[in-house]
Amino acid sequence: MVLLAAITGVTACGGFNARNPGPLDGYSAQEIFQRGEFELNRNRADDAAYYFGEIERLYPYSQYAKRALIMQAAAYHQDRDYPNARAAAQRFIDFFPADEDAAYASYLLALSYYDQIDEIGRDQGLTFQALQSLRTVIEVYPDSEYARSAILKFDLAFDHLAAKEMEVGRYYLKRNHFAAATNRFRVVVEDFQTTSHTPEALHRLVEAYLSLGLTDEAQTAGAILGHNYQSTVWYQESYALLTGEGLEMRATGDNWLASIYRQMVRGEWL
Repeated sequence: MVLLAAITGVTACGGFNARNPGPLDGYSAQEIFQRGEFELNRNRADDAAYYFGEIERLYPYSQYAKRALIMQAAAYHQDRDYPNARAAAQRFIDFFPADEDAAYASYLLALSYYDQIDEIGRDQGLTFQALQSLRTVIEVYPDSEYARSAILKFDLAFDHLAAKEMEVGRYYLKRNHFAAATNRFRVVVEDFQTTSHTPEALHRLVEAYLSLGLTDEAQTAGAILGHNYQSTVWYQESYALLTGEGLEMRATGDNWLASIYRQMVRGEWL
């Protein structure tokens, strides 16, 4: 505390200014590190990242270098400088893979992708990268304090991808491009079946297949809805559509949905 106060005093005199810091060679690694913490605590994360980076440059073999690197990653992330946050976190993982803070570095790396996931209509490349990085935290550090949070964020990112497929499918459906629409809804049912979008995807398949005259597929999609999602509004709407055409909600024919239905009845479909 005394040293931190001393550093603060120097700053007040203009000698230790992050915006115009001057040479830092005359300061110890500890002094620079504490200055970085001070800047971080007063929400000047960009200045904090600068100081932590200077430790890596000036004192690469000191006991503070490792701590400064993980703190630099955290500071960049707080400043929403995600590319630099990823770079610093990855350097920590590369240099100190067995360190106790490697789990935190891996989590920061994942967050630097996850926090950039934008609205559904944008390109989802970052979502895929977030999923990959979050999976690493879950699988490599399952006992860490970050694993549970990573699992929750993984599920949200996974749901986000399903939402993207649904948005595109609805776009095609509204424009009567039924074959293209069914391809998107099929992806949700096959690849994102644990997400919240599966019931609607099945209902949209009923709509699209009826429009294409593929009644076996439409009835089978309805049967899956009836088996797993009978309490949803999507089941009710599909029921009205099918019965209005004199059809039933039952698995029939030999198609990809019938295969899924058979797996579901055996308890293998989630």
